[in-house]
Amino acid sequence: MIQEQWFFLGRSLVSTYARFILKADIQHKTPLPGGAKIMVSNHPSTSDPAWVTVLIEEQTCILIKELLFKVPLFGRSLRLAGHIPVVAGDGKAALDRAAEKIRAGQTVFVFPEGEISPREGGFRRAHTGAARLALMTGAPVVPVGIGLDHQQLKEIPAMVNGILDVGYWYLHGPYAMTVGYPFRYEGDADNRSEVHTVLDQIMHQVSLLTAESFSRVRAARPARTDVGSAVSLGWQLFGRLFYQLSTI
Repeated sequence: MIQEQWFFLGRSLVSTYARFILKADIQHKTPLPGGAKIMVSNHPSTSDPAWVTVLIEEQTCILIKELLFKVPLFGRSLRLAGHIPVVAGDGKAALDRAAEKIRAGQTVFVFPEGEISPREGGFRRAHTGAARLALMTGAPVVPVGIGLDHQQLKEIPAMVNGILDVGYWYLHGPYAMTVGYPFRYEGDADNRSEVHTVLDQIMHQVSLLTAESFSRVRAARPARTDVGSAVSLGWQLFGRLFYQLSTI
């Protein structure tokens, strides 16, 4: 109950920000299927796990790298909302927890690249977790493509638990999300060939939707306003201050 309340409180704040400050452009190819599903997306910014929560009405569990759970306050918030830490080199534990969530009827969101997409465009090599989850649970996979204006990514370095981490935050500007048709896959989650075939099919759909989103961003990209610049600068300074206080 606490997880659900905390998640929807955060989602409400994100939705307000996305509506009035972030120029969110969301298109659905078809209504989302009811019940548990696996949402799969590219990952062009550190902010993506926040913004994607507005795509779905129900509580959503997001797989996020463990390092962010070690940021004071922020990490605690992620745990309270029910998100799952992904430990480098031990993805199986995160997948098992995600599968439990799906079998309990909850939607899971996965960023297969694991890290932020290359700044120059394209994808990083995708991990197999989303494909394995699809074969393990039989839940429908819903591909999502995110597009944004790379010039408005804000690079914010931070020391987290003694490790230098660089975040690429997207706080203002055109941000497009295209949600595709759901697909179901059958096969053996322990068969590497079948897993990679499913992964290739999923990422192909994500790439097509990402291209659509970027095309809308390019068409909507206006000259940067003074208000937009001020908001973006203000959030960048806030982010730097937050991380500095976190590491004291």
